[in-house]
Amino acid sequence: MSKQLGFYFDAGRCVQCHACEVACKGTHELELGPRWRRVLDRWAGEFPLVVNTSLSVSCFHCAEPACANVCPVAAISKRVEDGVVVVNQQECIGCRACRKACPYGAPQFGHNGKMQKCYLCTDRIALGLQPSCVATCPGEALSFGDIEELAKLASAKGGGRLEGKTKPSGLLVSTKNAANISIDFHSFFKKSNIGRSDSVQD
Repeated sequence: MSKQLGFYFDAGRCVQCHACEVACKGTHELELGPRWRRVLDRWAGEFPLVVNTSLSVSCFHCAEPACANVCPVAAISKRVEDGVVVVNQQECIGCRACRKACPYGAPQFGHNGKMQKCYLCTDRIALGLQPSCVATCPGEALSFGDIEELAKLASAKGGGRLEGKTKPSGLLVSTKNAANISIDFHSFFKKSNIGRSDSVQD
């Protein structure tokens, strides 16, 4: 693989407007239900010291994607040229094994029963444009690019790569708050928090 593209998110710059989520859904003309990008909220602390932090998430285009490993028909693959994980809907049989395997709730399902998800707007990137979510973020909380370059950017602000067995390609920077309450980004991905109910149900 020549390089690995990924996303960078700086919680300190996020204004919790959900513009990234709306831009993604609008650009790809998604039906009601599936959300390829989601803004997750996490509350912490006790009154009167209570804080809220948001995390904008989509597919993390993992180095070792669990979704691809469990797909029985090899409909999910990882592109050699940039590491982007893509799904071939014509091959997908709608078994939802990928949904169960993904720790981040990335696989989404609409009314056609086929898996769909973020493909990092590779069509826009090919034209020299940013992914729609990145281009729309008013606080410049989202960036994308080569994972090694993003790692330098995150490290300079005290952030780092999201950890996990699948080796997600996501760099995260937490935010400081007046209450000095620390929020672990990994806590966003407990099953109760990742919004699996956003997709059309069985």
